Amino acid sequence: MKWMAAALALLVIAIAFDLGLLAYAIYALAAILLVASSFTTQWAQNVSIVRTISRRNANVGDTVDVAIEIENGGRWPITWMLVEDLIPAGAMARNQPALSFAGDRMAVLKFAQGEKHRIEYRMKCNRRGYFQIGPTVIETGDMFGFNRRYRVLSEPYYLLVTPQVVSLGGYDISSRRPIGEVIMTNRLFEDPTRIAGVREYQRGDPLNRIHWKKTASTGQLQCKIYEPSSLAGATIVLDFHAESFNPKHEPVRSELAITAAASIASTLAEMGQQVGLVSNGRDAADRIREEGWLGDDRTRDLAKASATMKSASDRLRPVVVPTRRSADQSIHILRALARLEITNGMTLPTLLVESASQLPRDATVIAIVSEMKLETAIALGNLKKQGYSVVAIVNTFSEDRFVQTTGPLLAEKIGALHLKDENSIRTICEKQAC
Repeated sequence: MKWMAAALALLVIAIAFDLGLLAYAIYALAAILLVASSFTTQWAQNVSIVRTISRRNANVGDTVDVAIEIENGGRWPITWMLVEDLIPAGAMARNQPALSFAGDRMAVLKFAQGEKHRIEYRMKCNRRGYFQIGPTVIETGDMFGFNRRYRVLSEPYYLLVTPQVVSLGGYDISSRRPIGEVIMTNRLFEDPTRIAGVREYQRGDPLNRIHWKKTASTGQLQCKIYEPSSLAGATIVLDFHAESFNPKHEPVRSELAITAAASIASTLAEMGQQVGLVSNGRDAADRIREEGWLGDDRTRDLAKASATMKSASDRLRPVVVPTRRSADQSIHILRALARLEITNGMTLPTLLVESASQLPRDATVIAIVSEMKLETAIALGNLKKQGYSVVAIVNTFSEDRFVQTTGPLLAEKIGALHLKDENSIRTICEKQAC
């Protein structure tokens, strides 16, 4: 439009001053502009793209192959076209990229009539996440640079990379209640549903302990002996608020918290125990459903910006996987952890208040925190006062920082475990802490 306006202005001047040669040049320029605009519009509209991806779900360390087939369905050849398959910028951070690439996601191509080109590249999944693959942005124009067209083609695919799971050396974080499923050596509580044997009646034994059948067969009072047991299920409360993580230590500390939660959940599921997840993080899939993505073909920068995953959300909705016992429970939790993103919406004390009704009392509450503030310790203490069994796993590398953190927790009579690095995940749950 700018070129057409400039040509029209020069034409008016040429006619006013009777400049025939200039007027002829302007006519030629206008003709070139019209022809170039018509061709570039047809080139952009007649291109079609088909993307294929080898898998939609992957684990850390897996590779994913992506292929893009571009076809010129128009009647005219295309002199040049820039094709780029978009990937979120956050997935390609320089320090620790979540995805690393082999091959080219961008290419400059030319097409004959009906010709097809194929672009292939491979991604290696270095870190868990929910990644948008695509859409594809194209740019084309005439050889003089007068006209350019931009389009966003094909809807994006979404790749789910589940977090790494570390095998635990043991698990001994359990809710000490008189009715349970795991036999304990500590006889602080005895389970009246588990009879280990009988013994002779002793003075002071209550009547509900008398084994009447044995008494009738022996002719002497006999009492039941109960096995001690405990409930080993857990609800994992994961703090994923932005203020809890130092940007200098990211993404190491947040990913370590995710790995710890995934490892505990997987272990409990394998033990056949109930397990659940509650977090104040943001679900990437839920955010995309709410916000979606839009295409814009006016400029390439706007096209890229509109087709990229949004990174902001002010929604205050906790991520909850209800605590239950199921064969596929660990899969639901791992997928929720894979999609979890740091947010600045709901703090951990607010999360505990909002989700208290969804925390079963017969499962230990395991809170994984990175920044232990006084209000957080008080909120966890309130849960303990309400009858919950509470354990805190403090995600910090510094020993001094961990010691400082345990002060408010000890004041609330809450046990604390130190999550220092990935190696500590294997042994952090071996000792009873509640």
